[in-house]
Amino acid sequence: MNRHLLILLLVLLLWLGCWVAHAAPGAHGPNGEHLDEPVSSAPMSARPTIEAATESFELVGTLFDDELSVLVDRYTSNEPVTAGTLRVDLGNIRAAATLHADMGDFSFTDPALLEALRAPGEHPLVFTLVTGDGSNRIEGRLTVAAHDDHEDGHDDDHRHASWTGVALSAIAVAAAVALALLAWLRWRGRRAASMKR
Repeated sequence: MNRHLLILLLVLLLWLGCWVAHAAPGAHGPNGEHLDEPVSSAPMSARPTIEAATESFELVGTLFDDELSVLVDRYTSNEPVTAGTLRVDLGNIRAAATLHADMGDFSFTDPALLEALRAPGEHPLVFTLVTGDGSNRIEGRLTVAAHDDHEDGHDDDHRHASWTGVALSAIAVAAAVALALLAWLRWRGRRAASMKR
């Protein structure tokens, strides 16, 4: 086979391979993430959180499936509070936390509280912390985003690939291969004819 024809075929195959390997709009990575979306520094499974502070204390809470976990620190020294009681009020729901001194967190597991907090929207929470120094009232809001119907949080209304582009590329490659084959057959015929002379 002619060396130039072989090079042309290799270039066409490489071009097709590069085009197919390119991530089209809506393409997905191994974990289902959209490859054409900008990279976000937020965690993939961002959970609803609350941050609140007073002059004496600050707290950070995270809503999990089975609990509202709250960490409380002294505002000036950032020393964790590992003794005392913590209570929360949400509307007419009042719940007391269990202190995990070894973990340094207060855990709310009251079913009525968790059910109310899972509802989409903004939830005003009033925490009452009682320590050896007295009691402190800490107010904050926990915002829960509306739940997406898809568990993976993506819609399928977009096109995952441009089939028109794939079809046009396949036609172009087929035409290029056909032209290369015709050129090779013509060259072979001329060569055979010149050898007979």
